[in-house]
Amino acid sequence: MYKIGTFAKMSGVTVKTLRHYDELGLLKPARVDKESGYRFYTAEQLLTIRRISGFKEQGLTLEMMRPLLSGPVSLALAERTLLSKRKELEQQIQEAQRQLAEINERIVKIERHAAEGAAEGGISLRSVEPVLVASIRGILPQTQLCLILDELKQYVRSQGEKSDLNLTIIWHRRADRVEEPSDIEVAIPVSKEIPESGRVKVHQLSGIKEAAFYTHKCDPYKDNCKASEVVRLWIAEEGYGLCEEIPVREVYLTPDKEIYGQLRMAEVIVPIDRA
Repeated sequence: MYKIGTFAKMSGVTVKTLRHYDELGLLKPARVDKESGYRFYTAEQLLTIRRISGFKEQGLTLEMMRPLLSGPVSLALAERTLLSKRKELEQQIQEAQRQLAEINERIVKIERHAAEGAAEGGISLRSVEPVLVASIRGILPQTQLCLILDELKQYVRSQGEKSDLNLTIIWHRRADRVEEPSDIEVAIPVSKEIPESGRVKVHQLSGIKEAAFYTHKCDPYKDNCKASEVVRLWIAEEGYGLCEEIPVREVYLTPDKEIYGQLRMAEVIVPIDRA
């Protein structure tokens, strides 16, 4: 017989591992000295170590391999154990493939956003088409904007709609400071009419005949974004007027899960009046 230290060296596992196997009932010592508490193992028990190692290579947990190590074991039990492990591995592979596909998609989008970032800061004139949206409107400080955004996204998802596409902020009235209440509406495009709730309204967001578009990066929850001021100054310099009847909009071009850092790509839309 061999003391636990010697047997550990022979088997290629640690003393701590052997003690753990003993506690789990996977590999009990052949003899334990009652006076000293020393554990002793036989050379034949090396086979059990090798079997445990082989089961580990198949991905079996210690709990799964316990019934396969001692006593009479039917081939049916062994087959059920391996089939269960195979199913688990297949599910892990499917999940890994899904994650890989999403990562590849994110990489493509990052490269596209990097190309778009090169053109960041340019202002263009375009029209805006009407779109069906679900929205929440409220009088609240800008610091609470994220709360109604999250509320709307959760509701839209609960109705089977995507919640990360062109999320729009409509500034019906914007306070001078983030702590002061503003009249804010948040809107998400939907593919069809969905039920309304007490807070969520579904309606056609009107189009805009002509507006100045300005793509930029910003933290929408802080009062340091000067995009609207930049566009208003450009409009004045170009000799256009502001269309005061239609509120300024801000569209988030970067979905939440694709934000790396604090800033996201956004597009401010300021309606103009050529007259």
